[in-house]
Amino acid sequence: MTFSAPGGRWRYRPGIAPALLRGLLLAGLAAPALADEAPWAERTQALGAITEMPTGVLSKDELETLAATGEQLFGAHFTTLDGVGRPQATQAIDPTRRKHPREQVFFRTAGPDAGSCAACHNQPAIGGAGDFVTNVFASEGFESADFDSLDPQFSSERGTNHIFGAGLIELLAREMSLELQTVRSQALSQARKTGSAVRLPLEAKGVEFGYISAEPDGSVNLDELDGVDTDLVIRPFSQKGVMTSLRQFTINALNQHHGMQAGERFGARWTGSDDFDGDGKSAEISAADVSALVAWQATLPTPVQKIPEADGWAEAAARGEAKFTDFGCTVCHRPALPLENLAFADPGPFDLAGTLNEQQVAARAVYDIGLKDWARELPRDDQGRVLVPLFGDLKRHAMTDNQIDALGNELMSQRFVDRNIFQTAELWGVGSTQPYGHRNDFSSLDAIILAHGGNGRQARDAYAAASDAEKSALIAFLKTLVIVP
Repeated sequence: MTFSAPGGRWRYRPGIAPALLRGLLLAGLAAPALADEAPWAERTQALGAITEMPTGVLSKDELETLAATGEQLFGAHFTTLDGVGRPQATQAIDPTRRKHPREQVFFRTAGPDAGSCAACHNQPAIGGAGDFVTNVFASEGFESADFDSLDPQFSSERGTNHIFGAGLIELLAREMSLELQTVRSQALSQARKTGSAVRLPLEAKGVEFGYISAEPDGSVNLDELDGVDTDLVIRPFSQKGVMTSLRQFTINALNQHHGMQAGERFGARWTGSDDFDGDGKSAEISAADVSALVAWQATLPTPVQKIPEADGWAEAAARGEAKFTDFGCTVCHRPALPLENLAFADPGPFDLAGTLNEQQVAARAVYDIGLKDWARELPRDDQGRVLVPLFGDLKRHAMTDNQIDALGNELMSQRFVDRNIFQTAELWGVGSTQPYGHRNDFSSLDAIILAHGGNGRQARDAYAAASDAEKSALIAFLKTLVIVP
């Protein structure tokens, strides 16, 4: 069965009508098996359901069908018939082979460590966060591919973030990256015209990222950057803010946590092999499969503010929201950032080698998030821009100082980001995602607030000095920021 879309088409595997797919998923049933397999075969039926990458602007029905396949893939327990495991490959983002093949499929520290995405992303629903028990161990996987120690010299222990509202987060990051790069172009242009050095502030959507200086000869000085990479690309995913897109993060996670290798990174184009991990399975995850996973994640609804029906909670939350500003929390945890456009194009513009980008495909797919019912409820400013209520700033900050270093437990840097620097955690959904911190080792909101050092120290000290009633009100407010599946 083929669905046409403006600018292109995508194909759905024969045997299941799109209108029926969502009903089958909601009923907990698998899609029909391939023609040459028994219906009870131990494989993930949604793999290969989309046979071609989508292109053009998808209609609401087409988007829902694609996202439904992505949801089934996200919740699937992959098996060895699918290609789970990577006996000859490590967890590294760059395709890297092991020196010694390993027979064991699952390995808690170095991975693969989960049968499905939903095994970790499940609080309070599929796509949500994870408890401490779901923590993962992030390592580049070059020298210590089989480490069996939790010592931070081998890996960085990380908790599972929720991905609700992730499509809007990526769209914000794209627009902010373009704003910062425009400033760079302006600085270079002015320096050439004036024949002298030009220093301009780097700002995007009201968030300050330091300064950039340009010389008439076309060189730039980036010593004053603050909280962003030197290419001026905002990377909004992971606790360190080092992953550019949902597509990149998905490909990374499939390999590390499941040993399911996406062809666009681990296939013959980049590795010279159709079975880089040596498990006897080729073409484990197609580009179309990745697109389906991205479409589902990108269209997940945003968390909301919901006040429990308990005496006094509404009044306490109102007082707490005011204190959130008074304490200085909004300096980093900005209640909302403005978004110009709800059209999510996949692949995106900023991904590097190993993840498809817009220059590597003949035509991109466009998922209009504005078609979703929940998106129509989002507030807008007087310019018509969507106000994304993320309670964050998509910027990296130092989180320790010489007195408070609880959030500086990591020994390994990631993508040259210092070990005590983390991206501001978006607080939308925080009321549904206990425990807290980048490794889920703070059991209460009070504890994680008091752990803030570095750039968060002033707000932390204001909270610490407040009365018990004021602290309680702030907690009451934060607990209204929830995920409603």
